Amino acid sequence: MGIEVISEIEFGFRHAKGQVIAITGSNGKTTTTKLIHHILAKANYDVGLGGNIGFSFARLVAESPTEWYVLEISSFQLDDIVTFKPKISIVTNITPDHLDRYDYDFDKYATAKLRICENQDESDLLIYSEQDEVISSRLEKLESQCQKIGIKPPKSNELLISKNGQKFKLGNPNLKGKHNALNALCAIEAALASGVAPEVIQAGLDDFQNAPHRLERVGEFGGVVFTNDSKATNVDSVWYALDAIDAPIIWIVGGTDKGNDYSPLDDLVREKVKCIVCLGLENLKIIKHYEEFGIPIFDTSSLGLCFEKIKEVAKEGDQVLLSPACASFDLFRNYEDRGEQFKAGVKVNFG
Repeated sequence: MGIEVISEIEFGFRHAKGQVIAITGSNGKTTTTKLIHHILAKANYDVGLGGNIGFSFARLVAESPTEWYVLEISSFQLDDIVTFKPKISIVTNITPDHLDRYDYDFDKYATAKLRICENQDESDLLIYSEQDEVISSRLEKLESQCQKIGIKPPKSNELLISKNGQKFKLGNPNLKGKHNALNALCAIEAALASGVAPEVIQAGLDDFQNAPHRLERVGEFGGVVFTNDSKATNVDSVWYALDAIDAPIIWIVGGTDKGNDYSPLDDLVREKVKCIVCLGLENLKIIKHYEEFGIPIFDTSSLGLCFEKIKEVAKEGDQVLLSPACASFDLFRNYEDRGEQFKAGVKVNFG
């Protein structure tokens, strides 16, 4: 008799008794996952948090089973599902990332992401970004019969309106920017579908604390604001970071390139960036792309050298933004290590 080998996510699903809310996307999935978990916990739901963050799904099921599971799911984890079927699935967006794993074929990567809803039926719900053409163009080809809610960009980042007309205020500085307004709308729809009262959802939006390294304000020193966005390891994440800042930006970019096309950032760079500081062992691709923009570009291979350049150019009213668009493995253990070293270095050099 053969032995079936199944993935951790699949194993957890086959043994879980509770309802599953699963979130994937190239960007925003961690914020959305943590926000949904926070809102459900505020509503006194028996809810666990895990998957691609925190404990694995299988460990949660084995050690601390709950009535609800809110799971961040990566494309890598979705590659090996068989029967995995969340009650609510969310796809925040699909933009080029991790293409080195998918033979540099974006279609393979997008297909992997959308596997999150392939087993859902008419009793289940898919929440997705309606403005994302990659998602929208592929939904028609999916055989899933699940219910669908498409999220559109709100007219105001401060006032969010659900599909059923419920209004929610988004004044929390931890949810700043257009991307977080979309993340919050996804969380609102998931919470409403899970039976959470609107007033509890509002309370959760008001006191949510985001995970570190995501547009994290490090501090203001000498009139210069420092922001740690080390989790921005692809171009789409950086676009939202640049878009969210209304100040002259000293942009720290670079690391291990993942096949990036930087051109989607060009308009924002021309409009907002006063200086580019490349941080990595191989920065030639970035330098070549931006060398004709008329913006000062510095090539640095360590945080120490990076901070030296920032001291030379930073003026009161500027904002220093670490938003690398690249993986961290050339100089750091991971994006968390990069962000922590950046935060510590800011306080030593400028505090």
